[in-house]
Amino acid sequence: MLDHVFTDAIGALRDAFEGAMLERQAFEERFNMDMLLGDMTWETTYGLPGEGIPPRVQADLTLTWPTWAQTAYRSWYIGESFDETPRIDIELVLRVQRLSSAPDPAALIAALPDTSPAIGQDRLERSGPTVETIFEGSFDHPEYAIEVSYEGSYEVDEETLADGTRLDDNLGAMGGWISSILVKVGDLGWDFLPAIDQQD
Repeated sequence: MLDHVFTDAIGALRDAFEGAMLERQAFEERFNMDMLLGDMTWETTYGLPGEGIPPRVQADLTLTWPTWAQTAYRSWYIGESFDETPRIDIELVLRVQRLSSAPDPAALIAALPDTSPAIGQDRLERSGPTVETIFEGSFDHPEYAIEVSYEGSYEVDEETLADGTRLDDNLGAMGGWISSILVKVGDLGWDFLPAIDQQD
């Protein structure tokens, strides 16, 4: 793994999720770099253990390290001054899927907080829900899904740049919070279809 604050943040989140007993969906993990703009992006998906494939309730997490943040980080690394503290953009999507009937968005929103716990000095803010109707082969028995996203950013201050262990402290709470949210959302009494790997 590269010695870089962005990859250190990825490692801290992985440790937090594993510590919270969440199950990584290995085929859903991606690390991308935009060759034109220079932004780096890490995408991953976690669910609760034993949920089947795909999980009935899952968390899709995206971290983005913008080009301007890399420029600021490079300036700090070589001892130059920088105008703006680097930030990691974070998007968390909580998704309930494999539903046999249309979900009630109000029930989901009522179960979710407006913001995440503190991530350093920042918090993620919740958006409104999105409901999907999915037709596969027939219009008679659609499948439904609903998701809500939390968006924001994490400021990587100079103390954290100098001491990477602070990433564990700042990002560590996300694992337990996401795990508890997935359990709470999964217990709302949805009408789930069988997992694909449990169907005849």
